[in-house]
Amino acid sequence: MLSMNRPELLAPAGDAERLAAAVEYGADAVYLGSDRFGMRTAAASFGGDELRNACDYAHSKGVKVYLTCNTVPRNNELAELPSFIEYAAESGVDAFIITDIGVLKLAKKYAPDVDIHISTQAGITNYAAANAFYELGANRIVTARELSLAEIAELRAKTPKELEIECFVHGAMCVSFSGRCLLSNYLTGRDSNRGDCAQPCRWKYSLQEEKRPGEFFPVEQDASGTYIMNSKDMCLIEHIPELVEAGINSFKIEGRAKSAYYTASVVNAYRCALDGYFASGFSRDYKPAQWILDEPRKMSNRQYCTGFYFDSPSDDASIYYGGGYVREWDVAAVAERCEGGRLYASQRNRFFEGDELEIMIKGVESVKVTVSDLRNEDGEAIENAPHPMMKLSFACSADVPAGAYLRMQRKDG
Repeated sequence: MLSMNRPELLAPAGDAERLAAAVEYGADAVYLGSDRFGMRTAAASFGGDELRNACDYAHSKGVKVYLTCNTVPRNNELAELPSFIEYAAESGVDAFIITDIGVLKLAKKYAPDVDIHISTQAGITNYAAANAFYELGANRIVTARELSLAEIAELRAKTPKELEIECFVHGAMCVSFSGRCLLSNYLTGRDSNRGDCAQPCRWKYSLQEEKRPGEFFPVEQDASGTYIMNSKDMCLIEHIPELVEAGINSFKIEGRAKSAYYTASVVNAYRCALDGYFASGFSRDYKPAQWILDEPRKMSNRQYCTGFYFDSPSDDASIYYGGGYVREWDVAAVAERCEGGRLYASQRNRFFEGDELEIMIKGVESVKVTVSDLRNEDGEAIENAPHPMMKLSFACSADVPAGAYLRMQRKDG
């Protein structure tokens, strides 16, 4: 059982590269998917021996692994579940993330030593539901995203201390899922979860892409679900004291389908913020250093909000009208080694001699360097690094660890 005062930092791991980023930059645990029964069909996954290898690697670093098993299976899928659960348990996963009660029962039967975490997809909004899942054998619940911090604190106070509470603190926010639709609330102010639904799901919708005026695309449902436009992203890095005092055991970062750089950057920021809070003696007045607060804005985002944590968002507080992502920074290269006063790296985006780069290093403020004496893999002087993944080097006196990200601010950013 985790200490109530030192919450776990839980990071997404969409593939081996993103797993390494999460682990190396300070996650206490990761959640990932296999090739079946997970909620992210578009994300890479860990099938076959990859799952065992991922568990072995994470455990060697003292990091736990939670496996998503949070789809709601149909009858024709149930026959596969016992062998899948046994395979995952033998691979070494520390917990299953589950939505369906039937899956929960099967997991308790075929992997009794593996913990059960109830997914946010289960829509747990009250302590009665949390206690019911605890009685069914759950070790942790992931709260519904529409809960306020006050509601989470009350849920914590009215559930067994052995039942851990996990909450999303950063990443994309769902506008709606399944029967717990938020569209009515946003479009009309009528709450569908309180019997006052305006049934906007029955209205006709179409999308128009900004570069294709007059061309309308219907919003439809296919075999994988319904796709609705997203809201702003959530970011709670400025509210660490309030989250800890509410009794949250695990801070969850969304983003299994996002890049390794995203994973590294957001984990690094929250790791530094949490460690700073612990070092302050859990001061209610703690505020992370400005460079930590700036870090989430150096990754792609849809502007930030605090979701429902401080009561329901008012008007457009959580609605993003920008029509795309805010991208002010790009990854220029990934460091491979430092040797003889030079930094050797692999290119990710084009940059030039004389450009200023930031080197993101675990646990400390980024180091600024100016690219000078830029050379290719053969040691020939070059004016820019134009080719993806090309090997290069430039003069650098800083001690840069392998795997560090070199980023640059967009000139139009």
